[in-house]
Amino acid sequence: MKAIEIKRDIIRITKGNIERTEDAIVTEHPVTVKINGQEFVTMVCTPEYIEDMVIGYLASEGIIKKFDEIKEIWVQEKEGFVHVKTDKVNPYFQDFQNKRYITSCCGMSRQGFVFVNDALTAKKMDDVSVKLTPDDCFRLMKDLQNSAVTFQNTGGVHNAALCDAGGLILSRMDIGRHNALDKIYGHCLKNGISMEGKAIVFSGRISSEILLKVAKIGCELILSKSAPTELALELAEGLGITTVGFIRNDSLNIYTCPERILLND
Repeated sequence: MKAIEIKRDIIRITKGNIERTEDAIVTEHPVTVKINGQEFVTMVCTPEYIEDMVIGYLASEGIIKKFDEIKEIWVQEKEGFVHVKTDKVNPYFQDFQNKRYITSCCGMSRQGFVFVNDALTAKKMDDVSVKLTPDDCFRLMKDLQNSAVTFQNTGGVHNAALCDAGGLILSRMDIGRHNALDKIYGHCLKNGISMEGKAIVFSGRISSEILLKVAKIGCELILSKSAPTELALELAEGLGITTVGFIRNDSLNIYTCPERILLND
């Protein structure tokens, strides 16, 4: 596997003091996905759990509907290719661009909810299968932060985890927030892990893109240490997803669908 971190000589200035030292820098690598030999998309990512990320991405974009629709998948790590063979390509695939470039940042290169694949794959959460107390939320966020070793070393990645009231089940990190969630989704699809009773705990802002990714995964609840956006909250209300943000310093905000947070008042 390619290196996730490198060391680089830097000059650090602290309160006027100049120091020559080393710093840990996170790496990023392009990965091009080919579907049935046709180049589909190039993703820039942290070089681990690449296969899971591609599976999760293809499912969340509606290219496949379930893991067993993939007949074969293999990674050429050195060359930066992931090859996927399937005979179940969603017919909307032909309407997508033949090649799209996705950066590690959010922006116009990412498709929004106005695109048909989002409308088709975002799941509406009508049930309440997961309930957490505020103390659960604080504990789960602390567990995520304590497990975020690469972030602690570099400050350059986002972290996400699948969890339930008992604790973290599966955690992933990436330079791209959406990539971290795709790595979780792909692992769950590949291993038949149900989303019932599960939540996502997340290190970054709850944007509309992230909220839709959670809906596509099939989780009813997202916890974040950061803020949501207005569009994310509108989508959360429409899709029945509980959003909890600003989980820090023994404080949190419940923005939508509060029935999944157990309150004593």
